[in-house]
Amino acid sequence: MDYLTIENEAIAQFEVKNSKFIGYIKPVTTNEEATAFINEIKQKHWDARHNVYAYSLKEDQIKRYSDDGEPSGTAGLPVLDILNKEEVCDCVVVVTRYFGGTLLGTGGLVRAYSKAASLALKKAGIIKMSLHLICETTLDYNLYGKFQPLVIEQGGQITDTGFAEDVKLTFQIPKASINTFNKAFQDLSCGNGNYTIIEEQYRKTTMKNEETAKKEEL
Repeated sequence: MDYLTIENEAIAQFEVKNSKFIGYIKPVTTNEEATAFINEIKQKHWDARHNVYAYSLKEDQIKRYSDDGEPSGTAGLPVLDILNKEEVCDCVVVVTRYFGGTLLGTGGLVRAYSKAASLALKKAGIIKMSLHLICETTLDYNLYGKFQPLVIEQGGQITDTGFAEDVKLTFQIPKASINTFNKAFQDLSCGNGNYTIIEEQYRKTTMKNEETAKKEEL
């Protein structure tokens, strides 16, 4: 099954009524990785009033959050809601707040923490992960030049090439495209196309959002 996650680690920050909000986001795949990142940010900003977090993991569909001393439901949950809204998983968000002396109220806190998470998410970039088949094949040289365009046309990629008496190729193809690829490969090779599936892996396919976050007014 395809899923969405983030491509890069990112940081975004802004101020509201002298309170400074810093949003951090990082790709993770386990509770241990998420917890380690949360603790890293807490240690970095030990003097901050709050280090709110939320994370979502594909494995076992784990979702967790913490308001870290903010009024219940005004901080960690809005951050998690941003991840849920964008349907992303395997990432953790920590929003650090340095209190500026002015209370923001329930609505103000929800907007601020949501904005910090949203800006960090936009900077990180959302990618689609699809199950790919990692394959190997050996071709003669007269087919080699025609094979790569075929793989690319099916949404795949050649990842390794070895030249000897024949050409040995390692390539990846989206599992959802394998039937179409098989037909095209047999047409290309006059029914003599053979390959071996080595393993299945999730790989990046398409970008959903490559925008860079811009400073916005609450």
